Amino acid sequence: MGPAAMQILLPALPIIQDTFQVSNDIAQLTLSLSMFAIAVGTLVYGPLSDKYGRRPIMLVGMAITLLGSIFCYLANTIELLIAGRFIQAFGGAVGLVLARAIVRDVYGAEDAARVIATLVMVMVVIPMLSPALGGELMGRFGWQSVFVVIAVLSIVSFLLLMRNLPETLENPVSFEGIGAMINTFASLFKSRAFCGYAFCVTFVSVVFFAFISAAPEIMISVLNRPPTEYGYFFVMIPLGFMSGNYVARHFGRKIDINRMISYGASIAILGISLAFVLQIAGVKHPIGLFAPIALAVFGNGITLPNAQAAAINEFPQYAGSASGLTGFLQMAFSAVAAQAVALIYNGTVYPLLIMMFAAAILSLICFKLGVRGGHYAAA
Repeated sequence: MGPAAMQILLPALPIIQDTFQVSNDIAQLTLSLSMFAIAVGTLVYGPLSDKYGRRPIMLVGMAITLLGSIFCYLANTIELLIAGRFIQAFGGAVGLVLARAIVRDVYGAEDAARVIATLVMVMVVIPMLSPALGGELMGRFGWQSVFVVIAVLSIVSFLLLMRNLPETLENPVSFEGIGAMINTFASLFKSRAFCGYAFCVTFVSVVFFAFISAAPEIMISVLNRPPTEYGYFFVMIPLGFMSGNYVARHFGRKIDINRMISYGASIAILGISLAFVLQIAGVKHPIGLFAPIALAVFGNGITLPNAQAAAINEFPQYAGSASGLTGFLQMAFSAVAAQAVALIYNGTVYPLLIMMFAAAILSLICFKLGVRGGHYAAA
């Protein structure tokens, strides 16, 4: 729900800019602040779920998503729309953090990476279709119709969770308030291995979200394509990510987790480098941008589930908090990157590619610096 709600509005960003007569960087806040809301949500939901259980917190998150969607639909100013998007995304964040925590509850450390890869592959299906769906809804019923769809999906998800989701937390951890939560996070940050894996995940996410934040504007002003086409070319990106997830799942028991992370990070760097080469060569068709980025995201699809599982496995007794803190770092850094891309945009694709390349390099560096202190150091 979090990624779907965020990405379904992407094709409408230029329309929102015209509708409310605001600049590109202001319209971009409907994306970047929703990403920050997801970051805040993942930080909160993890510790709460460690104490109160996964199931009740998941249901609360879905209810908040519904309220935020209604708020967005009724918004008649850009300020109200941004506020509604924040509420909507804050609720949708619950699935991102608790799905990983539930996997860690049910499966052991060795199987967690493989199962998270499967989980993530399934989770990207709706977000993969979201931009295309958003473009079609925008063309037929107006851009506000996307919030009706998210509201309906929130209700369906709530009912399915209510009926089918069991409680997976066996040993609740006491939660004494904000101070205790900060102490837990501080103990996580003291682990070199956790920081290495968590910041590897963070910069992998920056690569993806920097691209999706700038790609709609680039389609229009650089590649001279209508916004409705964005959703169809964008399908290449999650397909690449899903393919990487499949590789991570299939080879999860044959190749050790650190080697998988290293392979994935190297492929991401290769894909972004290829995008540079094609742009310098003057390839202006969307395929020249989306295909190499799909290759980069394929590498990210290998890296992400393995690094996420490794980070959580460092502190299995705090799986919810570890997952939540990792999610916070992912989305907070990605929100800053998304807004930065809008600010440094100069009418070309190069500022975006430079930021993506730097993030891909940093993900590999963080992994290499942190890996020696982890459970998998001997591998």
